Amino acid sequence: MDRAQKKELVASLKDVFSSTSVVVVAHYKGLNVAEISDLRARMREAGASFKVTKNRLTRLALDGTQCEGIADLLTGPTAIGFSDDPVAAPKVLVKFAKENEKLAILGGTMGENVLDVDGVKALAELPSLDELRAKLVGMINTPATRIAGVTQAPAGQLARVFGAYGATGDAA
Repeated sequence: MDRAQKKELVASLKDVFSSTSVVVVAHYKGLNVAEISDLRARMREAGASFKVTKNRLTRLALDGTQCEGIADLLTGPTAIGFSDDPVAAPKVLVKFAKENEKLAILGGTMGENVLDVDGVKALAELPSLDELRAKLVGMINTPATRIAGVTQAPAGQLARVFGAYGATGDAA
């Protein structure tokens, strides 16, 4: 990698750290190419990215960004997972780490908040943005359905009462 390529990489990483909402740092020692490709495919499906970077260049890119707090985690064979959805990257990485012992989550950052391993796992347990939207729509829709049912019920009861009176009047 020549100097121009390194500058370009640092600039692109700086953009990532400035614009994404969550960054997760993990050790990938022992993962083979097929496993890393599988992880990248899972991350892409979730709307996240996984990148193996040089620690020194990543530290340079962290300077002056909201993610500066994770610079201490960049030792050894590290990679970063990031996404705009605060739950997507942690969810995929934690699930993959449970399935594959070779991936070890070190920590991460959400905005300016530095997260330890437990913080990343807690984020992974939260529902995704799409799931939250679906729940919210369901909650908004449910009361409207109940209100419609309640307002229709008295009219239906009234119709049954009139029907009963009409039936008794015919019998008399």
